[in-house]
Amino acid sequence: MQRGALRLVPLERLVELKLASGKTAAHRLKDLADVLELVKAARLPLELGASLDASVRSKYEELWHAAQVFDPISES
Repeated sequence: MQRGALRLVPLERLVELKLASGKTAAHRLKDLADVLELVKAARLPLELGASLDASVRSKYEELWHAAQVFDPISES
């Protein structure tokens, strides 16, 4: 998607790219953490997983469930 001089990546595609990268490259674990934080910050719905590629869908659901757990250290 292009908006003026900026090219924007749709949210679903960004999440797919981050999940695929984090799943397949051991040195890219930060990408999985990015998805976890995005789920928390943007309050992404579990149902978003249904629109993702099947190869990353279960990882999204796993991270979504992890994001629902209260963390007293980071959320205080």
